[in-house]
Amino acid sequence: MSSPAEFYHSLPPITKAYGTVCLLATATYHLGLYHPIHIELLYERVFYGFQVWRLFTNLFFLGPFSINFGIRLLMIVRYGVQLEKGPFDRRTADFLWMMIFGSFALLVLSAIPFLWSPFLAVPLVFMLLYIWSREFPNAQINIYGLVALKAFYLPWAMLALDVIFGSPLIPDLLGIIAGHLYYFLTVLHPLAGGKNILKTPMWVRKLVGRWRIGMQPINRAQPANNPQQESGSGVAFRGRSYRLSG
Repeated sequence: MSSPAEFYHSLPPITKAYGTVCLLATATYHLGLYHPIHIELLYERVFYGFQVWRLFTNLFFLGPFSINFGIRLLMIVRYGVQLEKGPFDRRTADFLWMMIFGSFALLVLSAIPFLWSPFLAVPLVFMLLYIWSREFPNAQINIYGLVALKAFYLPWAMLALDVIFGSPLIPDLLGIIAGHLYYFLTVLHPLAGGKNILKTPMWVRKLVGRWRIGMQPINRAQPANNPQQESGSGVAFRGRSYRLSG
């Protein structure tokens, strides 16, 4: 069995960094170093008070130490790690871009008055959960030892549980919307024959390469005898094959 330090160092870079900052944000709050009102998302203070930091700081506060905080942090560790080591393996820049796009989408959505949420860390975690559920739709999940269901339905089950236990609906819903928007633009739309309009920008790839974050894919020429290419009956995407009907 690995030690906690070994487990921590084994985590992929983006998931590790985000989870660590979220943990530190809550820890420093309990140490009395700041009050959440100074970092929450208030657009009037961003635009009229030039408190631009609020656009970023709200993305890392999961709330005070509690059962809900622990569940959200475990969601980062489980679903973020499985994504970064699975579909996004050796694609650190793409995973970072997903997090950046998700953060931007949540900020835009939260500008709509009835969708506003003071902190967007929970929606961002829920976005990770939603994308994980689409990448691993047939994985079997057991909720609190009571209900077994496929991963595809997990975001909706978690949303229902949050409502039952008195948590607000909007943060979870924001995460589902942002997650579906990303998955549609990067997976569903290209698979349907459309253009991928959400390609990872070069500046993100350069940033990852400059700081040597994670492992980047090595560009190699595709072998001429690739059976997937010759058959013409499927398409390879994100390291997996999808059959096309017709």
